[in-house]
Amino acid sequence: MFITLPGYEGLYFQGVGVNLEYEDFAFTARDINSNMINLAPQLDDWGETSARDTIALTRYYQETYNIDKTYIEGYSGGGETLSLVLDRAPELYDAALMVSSQWDGGYDRVVEKKVPLYFFIGRDDDYYGSNSFRETYQELYDRYKDEGLSDDEIDDILVLDVRDEDYFDSHGISSQHAGGGLAAHEEDIMKWLLTK
Repeated sequence: MFITLPGYEGLYFQGVGVNLEYEDFAFTARDINSNMINLAPQLDDWGETSARDTIALTRYYQETYNIDKTYIEGYSGGGETLSLVLDRAPELYDAALMVSSQWDGGYDRVVEKKVPLYFFIGRDDDYYGSNSFRETYQELYDRYKDEGLSDDEIDDILVLDVRDEDYFDSHGISSQHAGGGLAAHEEDIMKWLLTK
């Protein structure tokens, strides 16, 4: 199962299904694995309400259907929600992708469960900047080192992918934040997520 949590354009008040008009993560996931259930909820907020709803939705599908793996992605504000989801129920997810966002959750349970986590952002993201992801990556890296994991083991479950201006320019995109959606079309990133 793949769950995609949207940014601003995908919030409930924008209209039914509008999140699927602006973000391609669900479609790329379907192209990689057509046998996967894809969920694209429209969130109520980027905080506690949507975190609780996402966890409840995940549990419902895991209990109702024959699901062996569950992957989750959050873009922009959806990434903030994702960090709260992973803070509260990391055991529900086999891997996570955070795109153009910031970390709002805690670290203890994520480290305990060793949830594979990929961070994708522009170096000069015009909404969040890249410092939050850099700091979160370093915090998780240091905690994994304290747990005795080797560099190779950490690299297998923790990736920080910061793209520079040239990457976005080459795609004709001036806003690095809006350009985060390009991650949905990076086959190596999506396969990393969906094969953990």
